[in-house]
Amino acid sequence: MGFLGGYFYGYYQYLLWMLPAIIISLIAQVKVKSTYSKYSRVINRLGITGAEAARRVLSAGGVTNVQIVPVGGKLTDHFDPRSNVIRLSEGVYDRATVAAVGVACHEAGHALQHAEGYFPNKLRSVLVPITNFGSRIGWILIIIGFAFSGYSYYSYSSTVSTSYGIGDVILVIGIILYSTSLLFTLVTLPVEFNASKRALNIIKNTGMLQGEEYSGAKKTLTAAAMTYVASAVTALLQLLRIITMAQNRRRR
Repeated sequence: MGFLGGYFYGYYQYLLWMLPAIIISLIAQVKVKSTYSKYSRVINRLGITGAEAARRVLSAGGVTNVQIVPVGGKLTDHFDPRSNVIRLSEGVYDRATVAAVGVACHEAGHALQHAEGYFPNKLRSVLVPITNFGSRIGWILIIIGFAFSGYSYYSYSSTVSTSYGIGDVILVIGIILYSTSLLFTLVTLPVEFNASKRALNIIKNTGMLQGEEYSGAKKTLTAAAMTYVASAVTALLQLLRIITMAQNRRRR
């Protein structure tokens, strides 16, 4: 197999592994954007803005030391545990829409998690620097490991294969480091689901949204949660692809 043949075969193998993840990710992105857009045009009957809704969730959870401030951009909403601040995007902070209430309450749900020391949330925070390091260095070591896997050198007595040597060790270390990205996405799932559950429970119990409005907020948060599921699937398939490539290389 020539260079071009090998290149296209490798590209084909990549698509074979990653196409399901690509499709799922695209569907999730389209769904969250269309759902958010739809309910961003629906004004809630009580005229509650995103900022006010977030404050009500915090109050219901007994949290009073969290600031709520606006931030530029679209769907840039997030809770910053370092500064204890909820930042709400332009379409959420002062907008009285169903989507704004849902998104703002979700971020307030993260603030409640932080306040009570919700374990998966604490674990995710610990994993952030580990994942940042592992995902960057892991790829480099994987490439180096593949390059030197099965390398042979000449000794005075014979040619000694090092196929079980340094290249494979580097490859295994790289895979272990890269796997932290999968661990991070898996830990993120319960954190995001729990934040939405807290938000929806308080929305329902306080009567901020009812009937179709509540249903719209739930659909918005469910669509957003699917993007995290898509990320987990992508990370899993990517890791399995690398492991399979390593195993195939070892059999040669």
